[in-house]
Amino acid sequence: MSIRVVVADDQEIARHGLRMVFDGEDDIEVVGEAADGLEALGQVERRAPDVLLIDIRMPRMDGLEATRRLRGTDGVAVIVITTFDLDEYVLEALRAGAVGFLVKDSSADRIIDAVRAVARGDALISPEVTRRLLDQFVASAPARVGDPALASLTPRERDVLLGIAAGRSNADIAAHLHLEESTVKSHVGRMLGKLGLKSRVQAVIFAYETGLVAPGTAPGSPDR
Repeated sequence: MSIRVVVADDQEIARHGLRMVFDGEDDIEVVGEAADGLEALGQVERRAPDVLLIDIRMPRMDGLEATRRLRGTDGVAVIVITTFDLDEYVLEALRAGAVGFLVKDSSADRIIDAVRAVARGDALISPEVTRRLLDQFVASAPARVGDPALASLTPRERDVLLGIAAGRSNADIAAHLHLEESTVKSHVGRMLGKLGLKSRVQAVIFAYETGLVAPGTAPGSPDR
């Protein structure tokens, strides 16, 4: 089954370029295009894509506001793609509910890999911004130490959250905890549900905000 993608950018040439990136991929299909955030919301409603690739700066409604409005929508993963590799944009995109962030000069292979990654439930941020981004996000966010939501997790779900915060994939977590990968995937889903989170990126941020992990102490990077 193909991954269904909607592309939103106010520049027609940019939309055309992204469509061409996916044209040769048997497992990815562009099912809609939008020139602004309002059109993107309409395309998501009508086309039910798996992934929305959306620019930040657009008329009428920008990509961040569109992403915020989609935050409670099941089934669509949002990747923000922009010309500007600026931390404040990444921060706002994550707060809005995006699960991926790419700059427009990313290679075609990287964009394709990003769509596949978020479609299977992973999160992706350009690795060059990941570590400094987390430190800045935690520094700027309200402290949530002692958040009662942590108490709702089982010991195993807490272990899985720590693994995600350490940048481990499901396979890595499974090997580390001596579990089946399918079991880890189930734990991840239950953990996200209990915490009211939509993505692994948000789980990493939650772990840092609540003091479960201190900035700079978790090995690896959470962009996997």
